Amino acid sequence: MTKEQETMLTRINLYAEQVMSDIDPQKTPISVQLDKLKPIMEIIASEQGRSLEDIFIEYMDLASEFSVKKAKQCQEDYLDFDLSAEDTYRSH
Repeated sequence: MTKEQETMLTRINLYAEQVMSDIDPQKTPISVQLDKLKPIMEIIASEQGRSLEDIFIEYMDLASEFSVKKAKQCQEDYLDFDLSAEDTYRSH
């Protein structure tokens, strides 16, 4: 992920926190969620001289990439914790 992509993702996510604070993402269709994000994506599309569809697609790709990265980090953190706990028990 480039610095520009990271900035765009952060910007959209911050906006999402404001406009979707009362929405349960697990129960709300993705089309409704994306509709809520449309205003910020239109601004970014205009700033970058790109189509709204391109911004939607890139956002979905970046959000997916970020989720995978975050899940992997959580798994690694859990494994590190698990190994540490195991080592502690062995030392007694």
